[in-house]
Amino acid sequence: MTEVWERFSFYGMRAILALFLSAAVIDGGLGLSTGTAAAVVGVYNAMVYLAALPGGWLADRVLGPRRAVLVGALVIMSGHISLAIPAGAGFVYLGLALIVCGTGLLKPNISSMVGHLYEHSDAARRDAGFSLFYMGINLGALSPFVVGALGQKVSYHLGFAVAAVGMLFGVVQYVAGGRGLRGIGARPAHPLTPAERTRALKAVGAALATLALLVLVAGPLGVLTLDAATVFLTVLAVVVPACYFAYILGGDHGLTELEKARMRVYLWLFLAAAVFWMIFDQAATTLTIFAATSTDLTVAGWAMPSSWTQNINPIFIILFAPLMAALWVRLGDRVGTPVKFAIALVLAGLSFVAMALAATAAAGGAKVSILWLVAVYLMQTIGELCLSPVGLSVTTRLAPAAFGSQMMGVWFLAVSVGDSVGGQVARLSDGGSSPAYYLWSGAFAVLVGLVLFLFAPRLRRIMREGALDTSRNLSGSDRPPGTPLS
Repeated sequence: MTEVWERFSFYGMRAILALFLSAAVIDGGLGLSTGTAAAVVGVYNAMVYLAALPGGWLADRVLGPRRAVLVGALVIMSGHISLAIPAGAGFVYLGLALIVCGTGLLKPNISSMVGHLYEHSDAARRDAGFSLFYMGINLGALSPFVVGALGQKVSYHLGFAVAAVGMLFGVVQYVAGGRGLRGIGARPAHPLTPAERTRALKAVGAALATLALLVLVAGPLGVLTLDAATVFLTVLAVVVPACYFAYILGGDHGLTELEKARMRVYLWLFLAAAVFWMIFDQAATTLTIFAATSTDLTVAGWAMPSSWTQNINPIFIILFAPLMAALWVRLGDRVGTPVKFAIALVLAGLSFVAMALAATAAAGGAKVSILWLVAVYLMQTIGELCLSPVGLSVTTRLAPAAFGSQMMGVWFLAVSVGDSVGGQVARLSDGGSSPAYYLWSGAFAVLVGLVLFLFAPRLRRIMREGALDTSRNLSGSDRPPGTPLS
């Protein structure tokens, strides 16, 4: 229920963010071009998930997951309050920055606590548990019905204020229901020693000083622009996970050979997930703009807000998540994680092929039926259920002993990479109306999915998934000897 309200605030605000940024100032927006607005939303989404890595580290080494989630929720609420204040772009970007920091603390750590609840369960049951958790997330994702309607019909800032109220409900829920966790996440798994704390503070200080120096240099050179900032953050979103994987695999962390092998497989799954999210999270940018400009949203003479189209995906999630959870339990180990990821990529790619047909039909200013978007979101939803909850589950299974909550942060880095790159390539979509853009993007995702299908058996053998899998807990240790596998 805490995650329901956090997602209520997140998806409600996101449903109107691109529209707000690209709306004319006289209409209550910031007046950005659609390309720049798409890049800002993409980078914002990316930074939300990039922040999951330091958020997981802070939980592991300083705060503990329980406290990290509470602090994160309060910071998120402050961010939405800042967005709700109609005082110019400064408050908008401050609000987005606060939401980024708060979600980085909340998102990986609440998911890792779910993993701890299943630490002695088999892989299929863990997958099913995360699917149910994922359905709860998507109850909150229905918030565009409220936030979107108020934001588009009354005032964007009123919509942001409602998102802040939703996060307040989340804080109250978390505090009131915390006893049900039975002590899970109460303390950091590997607290910092005094020497490590000193080194960490020095590293943070050096990073802040470097950032300040970049700003001081970029200002006089005239390159301190919004577009330049989005490009810089996109590069950062790609470089950080590359360095982190090099750190994990190349450093001396006492990893066993099995843990290293599993991490190499995880890298390939990570890249596949990044491609999926590059397609999927354009719902907040190109698909929302397409809904607003090229889709007939009239129902019985009443025009629904274009932000409501973002409710199609969570409705499908709520309908299909229990079925997919039951399917994973029924199939057991007969369908491995790489195959599930490959199916997700192919479906995501085909959804953009459908969008290419819809954009072709909308050429010349025509408006197409909303059923095109319904079909697109149906394919993306089935793909999401094959990849996202399963990705959460496989992360908790493959996490090395030395990296608990941090590995959940690494999983969210895949979303960060996909969203940041997707936000930049969305500039080529001509405001969401280019058939060629959708076609080539979709074909790329399908190709990656087919390649993953080919290598799936080999990856599964390395993972020791299936008959050889011992189903590990979040700390990375194997199932105790003598415990039944099913």
